Amino acid sequence: MPCDALWRLDATALVAGYRAGHFTPEQALQACLARDAATRERLNALIWRDPEGALAAARASTRRWAQGQPLSELDGVPVTVKDNLHVQGWPTRWGSRLLPEQPRPDDELPVARLRAAGAVLWAKTHLPEFAMQGITDNLLHGPCHNPWDLGRTPGGSSGGAAAAVAAGVGPLALATDGGGSIRRPAAHCGVLGFKPSAGRVPRAGGLPEIFLDYEVVGGLARSSRDLQTLLEVLAGGTKAAVPEPTPCPTRPTRPTRILVLPRFGQHPVQAGVRERLAQVAEGLQALGHALVQPASFDLADDLNQHWPSLNGVGLAWLLDTPAAWARLGTGQPAPADLRLAGPVAQAALAAGRQGTAQSLFRLLAAIHVLQQTMRALFEQADFVLTPSTACVAWPLGVSHPEQIDGQPVGPRGHAVFTALANAAGLPAISLPAGLVGGLPCGLQLIGPAGADAAVLALARQWEPVLRQGPFWPPGLEPAPNEAVA
Repeated sequence: MPCDALWRLDATALVAGYRAGHFTPEQALQACLARDAATRERLNALIWRDPEGALAAARASTRRWAQGQPLSELDGVPVTVKDNLHVQGWPTRWGSRLLPEQPRPDDELPVARLRAAGAVLWAKTHLPEFAMQGITDNLLHGPCHNPWDLGRTPGGSSGGAAAAVAAGVGPLALATDGGGSIRRPAAHCGVLGFKPSAGRVPRAGGLPEIFLDYEVVGGLARSSRDLQTLLEVLAGGTKAAVPEPTPCPTRPTRPTRILVLPRFGQHPVQAGVRERLAQVAEGLQALGHALVQPASFDLADDLNQHWPSLNGVGLAWLLDTPAAWARLGTGQPAPADLRLAGPVAQAALAAGRQGTAQSLFRLLAAIHVLQQTMRALFEQADFVLTPSTACVAWPLGVSHPEQIDGQPVGPRGHAVFTALANAAGLPAISLPAGLVGGLPCGLQLIGPAGADAAVLALARQWEPVLRQGPFWPPGLEPAPNEAVA
């Protein structure tokens, strides 16, 4: 493969090339930098770049590979970081004008583990203010664009991360998920997005936790094998290794019981998304999986009704508690001027300040019931399969689709499937499942708490079955003279 086409390889293929001496981490980074330069004006996915620091890290990795002493299976792999995670020497704006553009003194723990593993950290990705929306837009940087249709959103809040991976700007993106913020953008952009179990990836030294432990650090990638390697580094330190790929069996060693949920309660789902889920379910059954399809599933209805209140309560705590704001390390005792915040943050703050103890308890009670019920559910099924989103990406300029399948929906009508995994602390992955009307569609696989490895293993088996259609967004196709990965 020509070196200028290395951006097309996933992390595992890059490392295989480093090991074989076919190319170097420095050449891989240069390919990603060139790809970014070719697409940045159209995507607006990256909001901070450190090419000099990244090139120094890539050169150091090149030397380690030449000496046969890589630090991990991510050594030399370019990785972007969402702009709500601290990277030493880079600013963290959290998508808000309230936070100044000043360098952070230390890496947050997941970032530090990536750096210790030899990963090449080179850019920060776009997000909505305080990571609080299902689109990616803010007053600092404007809208991020979906690579499959530049007039549509990539979703949020990890929209910049998903758009960058989908466009080939980099093979891996570190991000956060507090209610679907990794999985929904992954679905909208046709890539994979993994949310680990609660506590699987430890955090320390980061922003104040306005989403508490319901927000976890995970990643977006173009293959499940890359996500497996990423999780091993984030969860266990630097010495991650991926075994040589083995052919997936045509049938599982034992029937896997999968609870198939094409909709939650009476919430509408786009017809094409429903049809794609039904096709995939038939294919999984042909592979030998045992499918369970209940007549209805309204377990998440109470949770979805109260989940949005977490945003406002958390933001009010941050902005009205001097000790919380001081943790940002801005040098300001409190926000200088709350009018600098965007309208969505302003509305969430007002709602949070008006919230009552009773409304917060209703949310906590819904989470408690959900956790108990999900534990019982996983005694009857091994995994849960749902759409990742209720519809494909919608046009820029609006916060959410007003209708899905001809029915009016509210601000989270598109997002009903994902918060369940956060509230119950479950591992979940969004897998590309082909196109609906020319736009990517994703399906979500959820496992029991702590079953991260099992979810990723099953995802690896299913990945070639689910993926259909073109791999790269048509408007960002590689040049005709580039070799095919």
